[in-house]
Amino acid sequence: MILETFPVGLLQCNCTILGDEEAGEAIVIDPGDEVERIERRLTELGLVLKQILITHAHIDHIGGAVKLKRLTGAPIFLNEADLEQVKMMAAQAKWVGVATPETAAPDAHLADGMTVGLKRYPAQVLHTPGHTRGSVCLHFVPLQLLFAGDTLFAGSIGRTDLPGGNYGQILDSIHARLLPLPGETKVIPGHGPATRIQDERKSNPFLILR
Repeated sequence: MILETFPVGLLQCNCTILGDEEAGEAIVIDPGDEVERIERRLTELGLVLKQILITHAHIDHIGGAVKLKRLTGAPIFLNEADLEQVKMMAAQAKWVGVATPETAAPDAHLADGMTVGLKRYPAQVLHTPGHTRGSVCLHFVPLQLLFAGDTLFAGSIGRTDLPGGNYGQILDSIHARLLPLPGETKVIPGHGPATRIQDERKSNPFLILR
């Protein structure tokens, strides 16, 4: 397995390439920016991109998706509850102070419980609203790996003060969908360092004080 996570763009969103070197295939999670860099790395690794998976439709996570699709032909997957965020892309760009990226409707809906990813490395979609209405996490069960988007961070949780955010809802999502996962599950958040579920259960101040 190939697993490379690196920050992209002004807000340093964690973008991930997960590849199967034997099959020569890959997925990309949250290509928010620096699309040429992502595409170049896929080429260097000899991987064909099969899916573009978006944990939520904030500009720093989805901003490069259409451009990456154009370069690779891979379909874009996004939870349909975040289509309202896509429609707000010009406003999002203004908040951050960047140019408005090209956007389009996704090719497929990241529905709760569906399986995405690669044949040898499948992931279950967990709908975890709160940061946005359509926020999802991607749980690669055999790999004990969770891509949490901006729902859960090392020692923190996603902000809920933007349109579509809800503080009670994000706490409910984390407690109901994420904390019950095996403690050794590695969590790759949308920003910042990785963590583990067991560490967040013990020491995340937003969760232990609830």
